[in-house]
Amino acid sequence: MSLADINTWIIVPAAGLGRRFGGDMPKQYQKLMGKPVIEHTLERLLQLEGVQVVVAVSSEDTLWQTLSVFQNPRIQTTIGGGDRADSVRLALEHLQGKAHQDDWVLVHDVARPCVRVQDIQNLMTTLVSHKVGGVLATPVSDTVKRVLNKSNIDSTEDRSQLWAAQTPQMFRYGLLLESLQSAVQQQYQPTDESAAIEQLGYTPCVVEGSRDNIKITRLEDMAIAEAIMKYQQQL
Repeated sequence: MSLADINTWIIVPAAGLGRRFGGDMPKQYQKLMGKPVIEHTLERLLQLEGVQVVVAVSSEDTLWQTLSVFQNPRIQTTIGGGDRADSVRLALEHLQGKAHQDDWVLVHDVARPCVRVQDIQNLMTTLVSHKVGGVLATPVSDTVKRVLNKSNIDSTEDRSQLWAAQTPQMFRYGLLLESLQSAVQQQYQPTDESAAIEQLGYTPCVVEGSRDNIKITRLEDMAIAEAIMKYQQQL
């Protein structure tokens, strides 16, 4: 089976306020090399042929309507929720009647504008016949400490088995929707899509990505993202 035989959707949860970032404007609308972060992210995703993109925005958000990228016919919007998992679930429910159970769904953080298109393509081709799906990730190179009470080191983790999860994360439409609806019923708050899938007893896999696929979380990350983009332009 090839990717051409299956519909592929990309969901971008973009309803968050980015409280850790600070400031009056959500981080997805902060300017990065002259354009909002969200515009950089969507332009990269649109380089993937044949995919449809669903962006989950806040009901109070009108800024997205001012951006030209949203005029692309392959992008549609829906109202997101109070957190990431809710936004993804609502976007999946928005696709009911359009997406099939076995369609592939990729979920990508709006605040990862530096993702390499070739890494996404590798994720898609690697997982095309996988029964569950998986995530882009990189092996952890830092020494990781388990800390109690926000200051006391309890132990040092074995980093040989640790990977840092990134996005996109890629799963079958039906399974991903089931996992996130189940999380609501169980009052479980998954931090990413893989966690929701794991909670149902499935085993996703990792596909190695690139370390420059950073997530913009704090103000200083903007300078790092700009440096990465300038470096990538030289490749």
